[in-house]
Amino acid sequence: MRIAIASDHAAVDLKATLREYLINLGHEVADLGPETADRVDYPDYGYKLASVVADGTAEYGVALCGSGIGISIAVNRDPACRCALVSEPLSAALAREHNNANVIAMGARLTGEDMAKACLDAFLSTEFGGGRHAGRVEKLSNPTS
Repeated sequence: MRIAIASDHAAVDLKATLREYLINLGHEVADLGPETADRVDYPDYGYKLASVVADGTAEYGVALCGSGIGISIAVNRDPACRCALVSEPLSAALAREHNNANVIAMGARLTGEDMAKACLDAFLSTEFGGGRHAGRVEKLSNPTS
């Protein structure tokens, strides 16, 4: 799979760990930055990640910041992205199965490396369930007034 990963300064170390983990699993990974722990603004990296998922350059995205909240909000500004903030494997699997999430977000200050890897495994190995969920997911990208 083609997976893009981005973070803010608070999650640079977790990003590096997860990037290597994904590469070792055989995925093609685009690291969108940042490269150092120098302070940056998470919306910039959330928007960058959303862009490559929305245009199909990456099939999935991994968004990381201190809590996971801010960067997930930034990613979800793009109507083509369905970013789910998760902290354990069940929510990661349900995000794929029920919501067809194409981006997973986690907080580096709240989620340890092993748990983050378990979340990624669940996210990437779960298929969208379709069926009754399909119409709801369609509304996420195409809201009606």
